[in-house]
Formats: sequence, C-alpha cells, structure tokens
Amino acid sequence: MRIDTKIFGTIEVADEKIIRFDNGIIGFPDLKGFTLLHDEEKGTGVGIRFLQSIDEPAFAMPVMDPLLVKPDYDPEVEDELLKCIGEVNGENILVLVTATIPSDLTKMSVNLQGPIIINVDECRGCQIIVDNTKFPVKFPIYDILKKEGE
Repeated sequence: MRIDTKIFGTIEVADEKIIRFDNGIIGFPDLKGFTLLHDEEKGTGVGIRFLQSIDEPAFAMPVMDPLLVKPDYDPEVEDELLKCIGEVNGENILVLVTATIPSDLTKMSVNLQGPIIINVDECRGCQIIVDNTKFPVKFPIYDILKKEGE
C-alpha cells in the first residue's frame, strides 16, 4: 500500500506491517489501520517512533517504549481488555506510550495512563486506560532523556 504522509512523504507499507485497531485509539475511534515508523534521517536517538495512520495519512502519533523512561513501568491490565488483540505473552507483546513533543522540549512528556498494546504476531492493537493514579497522563521525560544522552 502506498500512502502520502505529512511527516514522511510518500511511503510504501507492506500489508503485513499494518496494525489493526478494531476500536481505533482514544480520541480517534475511526482510525483503525496503523504502521510503526522511525525517522531514520532525523535519527531522534531517543527511541521515538510514529504510529502512522493508514486511514488518515496526515495523522501520525509519536510513541515510545515506556521502559526507556520508566524502567519499573508494569501496569496491571485485566485480560478482558486485551481479548480484542488475541493471545498475548511476553514474547509477542509490544507496549508503547504516546509522547507529547512541544516546541519547548523541556516540557516533553509521555502518557503512562493510556498505553498502546500490540500483539506483534497478529498485528492487532488496542489502547487502554490504566486505572492507577501512580501512572500520570503527563509524565515528564526531558531530564531523563537528557541524562541518557550524556
């Protein structure tokens, strides 16, 4: 599939690289198909990738592995919430969190309360809300990433 994206220009996406979100993602229930992209030219160096919509080529959401900024991140998730993506285990699960990257990078944050869970074997994903106040919606990451880069 060929799509014209806002960030990456025209890209080719193989069918097996399309991740299906049956329920969409929070705030965008109509967007069901995504692929994960990394800006190799810009080489962010901080593990930021983009969840690029197949349905709306102008939409790409920055995401990252939460363990890069919060090594003890291990939210409890009810199995019922993950049924829509098939059988998951430690080998086939990918957990990502959305990142906010404002023009003032010192205010960069990730949403630890709304992780995106992907079954990489079946290319199916969902976004859930973690019912736990120890995981904030705006977890600041600038200082953590800066320290990693030193």
